[in-house]
Amino acid sequence: MSATRTPRALTRLSDTAARIDRRTPAHRDRAVDGLRAVALLAVPTGHWLLGGFTLDPEGGLHNASPLSAFGALAPASWVLQMLGVFFLVGGYASVLSFHRHTGSTGAWLKGRMVRLGRPVLGVTAVWALAAPALYAAGVPEATLRTGATLVIQPLWFVGVYAGVTALTPYCVRAARRFGGWAAAPLLASVAVVDFLRYGPLSDAVPSWLSVLNVLPGWMFAYQLGVSWGERRIGRRGAWLLLVGGGALFAVLLTVFHYPASMVGVPGEARTNSHPPSLLVLALASAQSGAAMLLRDRLARLLARPALWAPVVVVNLSAMTILCWHQSAMLAAAVPASFAGGSGGLTGLTTAPETLAWILARLAWMPVFAVLLVAIARYARRFEAPPAAGAGAGGRRSPVLRRTVAGLLAAGFAVFALGLA
Repeated sequence: MSATRTPRALTRLSDTAARIDRRTPAHRDRAVDGLRAVALLAVPTGHWLLGGFTLDPEGGLHNASPLSAFGALAPASWVLQMLGVFFLVGGYASVLSFHRHTGSTGAWLKGRMVRLGRPVLGVTAVWALAAPALYAAGVPEATLRTGATLVIQPLWFVGVYAGVTALTPYCVRAARRFGGWAAAPLLASVAVVDFLRYGPLSDAVPSWLSVLNVLPGWMFAYQLGVSWGERRIGRRGAWLLLVGGGALFAVLLTVFHYPASMVGVPGEARTNSHPPSLLVLALASAQSGAAMLLRDRLARLLARPALWAPVVVVNLSAMTILCWHQSAMLAAAVPASFAGGSGGLTGLTTAPETLAWILARLAWMPVFAVLLVAIARYARRFEAPPAAGAGAGGRRSPVLRRTVAGLLAAGFAVFALGLA
């Protein structure tokens, strides 16, 4: 019986993949969508692999990282930190969308903001309702605060991405005038701030100065993507980005002693990602150059329906993956904090300090993935465009729902940021 079911299931999957392939418009850039899918999947993979928990005597969960005990894992963050590729692809896709739109720039921008904002509003509103219920069910406050921090941490990206997207018209003008070099001033700006906060004048520099790196740091790859979409970066420019970025990355690590990890390590005084340091831009440059050079090869691979169909699914669920992947890990860790006893479950609620933890965490990751798929089945609705209301009552209902969701989201943010 099972032998019969397996071919049938494979046949259905093959038919579905073929149907998705047929429905894909001929103008769709499959390579760019493939790059976006890879960058998206790197986010949960990185958080699930490099994020852990410890269990206090009261059963509360607290954040921990295997990077504290295993500094040799830092190179894994070089591969898993693919936000540079995500911003690159975002700039490329935005410029194409910007040129295709027929209405005003404001209308185009509003549509982009709605697509980004609805999933964020959804996850924070749901957690605002779930947190009191979980507390009433006996989940410790420490666990809830840890969970809230994990849920809200990836959402900073949405705010930055929205701000960068709003600057698309200016990025287009810069790309048309300067080509790929339009991103150079952004690199220089981050270099200056890094020199001030890490150089000989660091003791006299206020700590808030690092915030100045947030916009230019993440806009760097986005501007490269816009220039790429405007066809102002060719293979020579891609090689320059790859080799130049790689060389700068090596120099910053070996000569200027930047932290090796691309993500924050508990207890370390310096971090590369929050806000982005020059090392992040060097990595983004190298990754962007590699992405541009591999584009044609990737496009040929994704001409196969079996490879293209998963890319479509991931792209259609992009914001769901970003917003809910930490909730999937918590869906396993919170029950385990009750079921695992005082010793905890290895790889889930025990301190990430041993090789056994790493091996166990690798075994847990498919569980997180299954939980994310289950959550996405319901959370995916937040990515759908808002339905047009029928009549006056239909118009009032969405406004009321958005208002309530906004208030819930604001309350959750206050709790997650430790302000309440």
